[in-house]
Amino acid sequence: MTYCVAIKTDSGLVFASDSLTNAGIDHVSTYSKMHTFVQPGNRMFVLLAAGNLATTQAVVKRLRDDCQLGNPPCLNTLTSMSDAVDYVGSISADVQRTQAARDTASTNFEATFIFGGQIAGQTPEIYMIYPQGNHIHESAAHPFLQIGETKYGKPILDRVIRPDTPLEQAARCALVSINSTIRSNLTVGPPVELLIYSANALDSGRRLLFSEDHPYYRALGDAWIDGLRQSLIYLPAFEWENQPQPLQVVASNTGGQMQG
Repeated sequence: MTYCVAIKTDSGLVFASDSLTNAGIDHVSTYSKMHTFVQPGNRMFVLLAAGNLATTQAVVKRLRDDCQLGNPPCLNTLTSMSDAVDYVGSISADVQRTQAARDTASTNFEATFIFGGQIAGQTPEIYMIYPQGNHIHESAAHPFLQIGETKYGKPILDRVIRPDTPLEQAARCALVSINSTIRSNLTVGPPVELLIYSANALDSGRRLLFSEDHPYYRALGDAWIDGLRQSLIYLPAFEWENQPQPLQVVASNTGGQMQG
């Protein structure tokens, strides 16, 4: 299983992903699920991948080959984000058809992607590409997208992420979202990759890799747990908790009674 998340804020984009792959008990490994395509000063794209590993690797290879060979169209020449995401979706659908055509074991070759970035002169955007090749984009009311094992990391995103959320705060939120997912689902695991891109920079952004024992990653997880425990203490009390407790009557050693 996989968990990837992308966040769009007014000040830029955040991408985060786990690295664990699982094709059965005997086939657990780690592969990067974050792929970048950058022309400094002109365009910057990030692709997050979930699903069949053979499909996702084939899609990434096709995208890179088209760029290197100058095949039209390619990510280096497309003039809009909508054209770029349509191109990635068509490559994904084509790869899946090819994989399925030669399969004899009813294998599921589906893959889902998050594609985002910026072309010079345009605004940053993020999209989710379905296995069929169609896609949706983020909205002001829902400025983040997830693929893979989404349910455990979604609550914090729903409560915190807004378009005006500061970029680094959004990045910490993405890490906590992945950390919470890893704690609840053993098929999602480190290392965790994080990329922070400032709007209009048109560069590779700031990319970080966190192992399970990375000091910052551990400190972030511990701080989140402590914060939740503190918040629980300060939740409003039930009305009966604030009422005076009645005096209790206890028996004395001499057989009489006394109030305490």
